[in-house]
Order: sequence, then C-alpha cells, then structure tokens
Amino acid sequence: MSLVLSEDQQLLKDSAKAFVDQNAPVSVLRGLRDSKDAQGYDQNLWRQMLELGWAGMAIPEAYGGFEFGYGGLGVVLEESGRTLVSSPLIATVLLGASAINELGSDAQKSEFLSQVVSGELLLALAIDEKPHHRPCRIETSAVKSGEGYVLNGCKTFVLDGHIANKLVVVARTSGAIDDEAGLSVFLVDAAAEGVSINRSWMVDSRNSAMLSLNNVKVGADALLGAEGGAYSSLTRVLDIGRIGVAAEMLGSMQQAFEITLDYLKQREQFGVLIGSFQGLQHRAAEMYSEIELCKSAVRAALAALDDADKTDADIAEFASIAKAKLSEVATLVSNEAVQMHGGIGMTDEYDIGFYMKRARVAAAFLGDALFHRERYASLNGF
Repeated sequence: MSLVLSEDQQLLKDSAKAFVDQNAPVSVLRGLRDSKDAQGYDQNLWRQMLELGWAGMAIPEAYGGFEFGYGGLGVVLEESGRTLVSSPLIATVLLGASAINELGSDAQKSEFLSQVVSGELLLALAIDEKPHHRPCRIETSAVKSGEGYVLNGCKTFVLDGHIANKLVVVARTSGAIDDEAGLSVFLVDAAAEGVSINRSWMVDSRNSAMLSLNNVKVGADALLGAEGGAYSSLTRVLDIGRIGVAAEMLGSMQQAFEITLDYLKQREQFGVLIGSFQGLQHRAAEMYSEIELCKSAVRAALAALDDADKTDADIAEFASIAKAKLSEVATLVSNEAVQMHGGIGMTDEYDIGFYMKRARVAAAFLGDALFHRERYASLNGF
C-alpha cells in the first residue's frame, strides 16, 4: 500500500488547490454566513465543481462517473478543506451517492447516479436520531403497507438536508433498537407528503437539518438493498464518509497550521519575532509531527477503499484509525492556532476562528474520537 500520491493524483491535487484558492477562499464562506444564504452554498461554485467532474470522481463509468477512485475524491476533499468550502460534495457525493452505489440495484444506480454527476440530484443521509452518533440506535420505523412502506420517525444532524431533492433514510423494518439486523434504507422524496425539514445553521457556518417523517408513504422501489439487511453495506457507506471527512479535516488542519506559521514569522513582541520563542517553536513542531501522522492515516485509508483485496473489516479499521486520529489532531491544531494568534485569534476579523469551529463539527460528525477508539478496540477483540 503506497502512502504517496500517484502522478495523476498529484496533478489532480494541484489543480484542485489552484481552483479553490482562486474561486473559493474563506471569504466565500464568510459571505454565506453573513447573508444567511438560503441554500448555504455558492451555486455558481458548485456548477464549476460539476464541470470539473468532482461529483463523478468515485462513481463507476457505467453509471456516468469517471471512476477515479476514492483516492481522487480524497485529494479533492483535502484541498476543499483548506479553504473550508461549503458545497454538496460531502452530503451528496461522498455519502448519498455512495449509499446508492453500495446498496442500490442496477436500475437505481443507472437512474440516480448519473443525476448526481450532472448536478440534477442533491442527496442527504438521514441516520442519526440522538445527540451522539450511534448508527444502530434507530427508532424510525418502516412498516409494510400494500405495495410499499409507511415511515415514521425523526432524524437529527442531517447534513445539507434542507437542499436535498431526495433523502437517504435509515429506518427499522424489524428488530429492537440497537440491533444490527432489521435496518433498511429508503430513498425518500424530500417533497413527499409528511416530510418536514427544519434547517439549522451549525457553529461552522454550514447547514444541517432536523427531519420529521409522519406517515410518509413510499413505494417498494424506494427500498435500497434488501429489507432488513442493510447494516453491512450501510457500515461501508459510513466508513467511506468517515474517511472522506478525515481527508477534508487534513486539508483544514494543514491550512490552519500554515496560517499560524506565517503569523509566527511576522508578529513581533518586545521587538522580537514571536517565532523565535522556543516555547512556540516546540508547540509548532508538535503540530507539524501530528499532521504528518494524519497524512499517513488518511492516505492509507483512502488507498484501502480503492484496494479490491481489502475486506470490509479492514476498511472499518482504517476508517476508525483515520477518524479518531484526525478528530484529535484537528482539535489540537485549531486550539493551538487560535492560542498562538493571541487575543485577535478570538475575533471574527481573522479567519483562524473558522478553522477551530469547523474542527469541532467535523470531529463530532459520523463518530468522534471516543466512538472510534472504542470501535477499533471492539474490531480487534477488546
């Protein structure tokens, strides 16, 4: 397993960096926040990302994608993380499209994945129901009725739920709460009768939603995969999401570190550059070392996703290693970045505060460090 980018991946990384630096600086996110934009993302920017082929990066060619692999999508997410790009890339492409690709029938893949690539379809994964991520703790029910199902329940922290055309809803068709068996996944029209979506602005200026399903009727063709047997494929989808979010966090922490390093080289106290203070040098060195470890964790996890010889159990371990490590280090780097800026680091005038806020939300999304350390231990028999 190579931890070094291939030539094609490096070219993609360079082009993605140039694109986001020119078209999506942090000021774009700041503008979306200040204007309380109805969509929560720059639609023109998203169209440009679609033209670059980013939405089809990991989608098979047979369904309209470019099949560049998750390694390719990962470097795009890493570079978009550097400028905190707010777009449907995570909710629609990383999570939604992966759910259809892993669980859907050939007919469902043919119909919906091409729409993701073209930008016609926006998706949102609705799984969590409690304050903390517990993928089996599902109370939302799906009861058979005639030729279809009736869904009832509530979901929280539905990333970009307010802009989605369709919702990927995890519901229970049998079994008790916390059982792995009995989970099913449905593709629900966001405009269907009984669907209520309430948008909320998160602390990092991105968007989530509270979803309520009240006697929502769906046809049998809305079911993705086998009834009651979604757990294994759903876990893989979540691991794809965790690794992708870790890649985005890697970009964010690298940028926060570079911003801080530049500040240390410019800011003077008592007529001396603060970068010459040994205490700050030691702290910067620790940040650098931890970021390098994170690079290895993310590269290995992305490579595992594209390696046909890796089992789902292997990928689960890589995902939890990456998400646990990146969550911890993102918190460390963002804290230190603000601290090293001093008082101005806490002001809205400087961008560094945006990186700290993003680190907090990303660390909690799809399981925090504690969740993944416990999961990794469990996977290894402890």
